Amino acid sequence: MSNNLHIYKGLISLLLIIVTFSCCKKQEKEIIINADDYHSVVDRMTQIMIHDVFSPPVASRIYAYPNIAAYEALNYNNSNYKTLSKQLNSLKLQPYVGNNKVNSKLSSLIAYMDVAKEMIFSKEKLIKYRDSLYKSWGNINSSSFNSSKEQGIHYSRQIIDWMNKDNYAQTRTMPEHNILSDDPSQWKPTPPSYMDAIEPHWNKIRPFTLDSASQFKPKAPPKFSLVKNSEFYKELVEVYNVIKNIDNKGNNSEEIAIARFWDCNPYVSVTRGHFMFASKKITPGAHWIGICKIACKQAKSDFHKTVFAYTKTSISITDAFISCWDEKYRSNLVRPETLINNYLDESWEPILQTPPFPEYTSGHSVVSGAASETLTSIFGDNLSFEDTTEVPYGLPVRKFKSFRKAAQEAAISRLYGGIHYRSAIELGLTQGQKVFKNHNESISYIKYNSK
Repeated sequence: MSNNLHIYKGLISLLLIIVTFSCCKKQEKEIIINADDYHSVVDRMTQIMIHDVFSPPVASRIYAYPNIAAYEALNYNNSNYKTLSKQLNSLKLQPYVGNNKVNSKLSSLIAYMDVAKEMIFSKEKLIKYRDSLYKSWGNINSSSFNSSKEQGIHYSRQIIDWMNKDNYAQTRTMPEHNILSDDPSQWKPTPPSYMDAIEPHWNKIRPFTLDSASQFKPKAPPKFSLVKNSEFYKELVEVYNVIKNIDNKGNNSEEIAIARFWDCNPYVSVTRGHFMFASKKITPGAHWIGICKIACKQAKSDFHKTVFAYTKTSISITDAFISCWDEKYRSNLVRPETLINNYLDESWEPILQTPPFPEYTSGHSVVSGAASETLTSIFGDNLSFEDTTEVPYGLPVRKFKSFRKAAQEAAISRLYGGIHYRSAIELGLTQGQKVFKNHNESISYIKYNSK
């Protein structure tokens, strides 16, 4: 009897060992991270940025730094992708020398969110989202999660320190743009809300790849003149006539569809009786980040190429805004709406609401030139795609044969919208292409040919 009891106890002990071992093995389960996880985090940031109503230049900055942090955390020990340390202006990173068994994809997501939460107003929205992911990852494998978090934070803290030295904080306290000039060529606030000009000191933000904000200063716009045969007056009348012709076609015209699709104005004011409120939309940069997502998914990019694509694209977009805004407040050119109402037709209205900053050059054109060339360099010039970026905001899908075709449409949309002269559009597109070329030639991402 005692012998059987001894055997019984032995079996119980063995069973406990097996159960304990099985539990331990379960905790060692790998945390699987894929490209869709990265897309989801970027999408969440876009939603928060729309809620917080960031200006287009500021939004571009918010996209760039988290992506750079994610890129560095992912590729700290990668044989295909190079660090951006000592390549981007003033960036010098200390490499991670801790646990080499970290999940670098997980570290990448953690680094992204850690930087991102420092850049938005609604921190609690991102923190709640982050904490839910942290809990899930910790439940799968706490050891891997903690090691990966340590590595991700190692890079995010350095990126935050570098970010905080780009002059953004200083520009928050600089004076507003002066609008007291009687010069008719100078920018004035426009209807319906007559907002102050946004980000007049954005050229003081440290760029990523440019040697200065003015590196690709475009030639001056046509000399201001209201003489009928002058180049400037012809461009002014062109805007006036384009809108008149579009109005005659009705609301279903292709030009109106193009203008509205590329509006991307987060400052649209809507009037209902005595009430005025803002209609929240994505920015131009957010639209191109959305196209980046579409390209990544269509090309079935893996996690590494996805992070690379977002990083390179967001850097180009941010430098494009810095370059564009430098010229906007140098030329300080009046918008078509102001001149047409004052000198041609006081009842004339543009298709789109005029954004609150000077006219030259066209921000959409510069950013689209830079972003389209960046995506072309990554995915090629023959990737046709359906742009679904604006579907959540009530607009239909548009199809494009290439990124460059999309950029050309984005640029001309500003003429169809009645908010830019032709020179600002055409020279703006070229300006953005030059920003990209400099980026592509001065920054090296790839060590070897990667899949």
